[in-house]
Amino acid sequence: MSIWQAALLGVIQGLTEFLPVSSSGHLVLSQALLGLEMPGVTFEVVVHMATLCAVLWVYRARVASLATGALRGQREAWVYIGLLVVASIPAAVAGIGGEEFFKSMFGRPAWAAFFLIVTGFIVWSIHITAPRATKQAPGPGAAFGIGLAQALAILPGISRSGSTVAAGSALGIDAVKVAEFSFLMSVPAILGAGLLQAGEIGATADSGGTAALAIGFATALVAGVAAIHLFVKMLEHRTFHWFAVYCWVVGSAYLVAAWFVPSLR
Repeated sequence: MSIWQAALLGVIQGLTEFLPVSSSGHLVLSQALLGLEMPGVTFEVVVHMATLCAVLWVYRARVASLATGALRGQREAWVYIGLLVVASIPAAVAGIGGEEFFKSMFGRPAWAAFFLIVTGFIVWSIHITAPRATKQAPGPGAAFGIGLAQALAILPGISRSGSTVAAGSALGIDAVKVAEFSFLMSVPAILGAGLLQAGEIGATADSGGTAALAIGFATALVAGVAAIHLFVKMLEHRTFHWFAVYCWVVGSAYLVAAWFVPSLR
C-alpha cells in the first residue's frame, strides 16, 4: 500500500466512522475499487484505534469527569460506567464468537454495498423517532438494546453510529445524548478489536507497512475529530437523516458496477 492510499483510506475511515454512513463499508468498497490487497484486517484495526483517540480527545472532559467521579465513589459516575459495560456485552460476544464469520465478510464488497443500503433505512428511521425522543440517558434495558445495534454494526456496511443512535432514538433517548453514549461505548469495542488483532498488527508492521499504518492513523485521527463535531451539529439541527440518501446511492451504484465487473464482487 502506498502512502497516498493509506492517507486516503485514513481520511475515509475518520470521516465515516462517526458520520452515519459506515466506515467499514467504505473501507471495504474503497479497497476493492483501488485494487488493494490488505493483509487481514490490520489496517482496519489501526485506523479504528485512531478514531478511538478522536473520541477520547473530543469527549476528554466527560471521560475525565467519569474517571474522577468513579475514584470518588460517586453513584452517578458508576451507574453510567455500568451502562457502558452492559452496552458493550453484545459486541464482545459477537466479536469473539463470530470472529471468523465477520472476517470473511470484509472480503465481500458486494455484501458491504448491500448492507450500506440497509444502513440508509436505519438512518432514515431517526428522522421519524427523534422528535419524540426526550430521555437524557438510557436505562439498563435501553443500554443493552443499543449494544445489540453496535454488535450488528460489526458487519461492513452497517453504520455503528447510525445504528446505535437509531436504536437509542427508537427507545426514546435524545439523539445528542445517545450519540455521546454511543461514542463512549465505542472505546471498549475498539480496544477489544485491537487486542484480538494485536499479533497480526505486529506482523504487518515488521513486513514493511509501518509508514503506511502511521499515515493512516494520523489522517484518521484528524478526520475523526472533525467528523464528531460535524455529526453532533447535524444531530442538533436534525439534518443527519439525509445521509440515508447517500447510503442508498453509493450502495446501489456499487452493486450495479459489480454486476458488470465481477472483480468488484
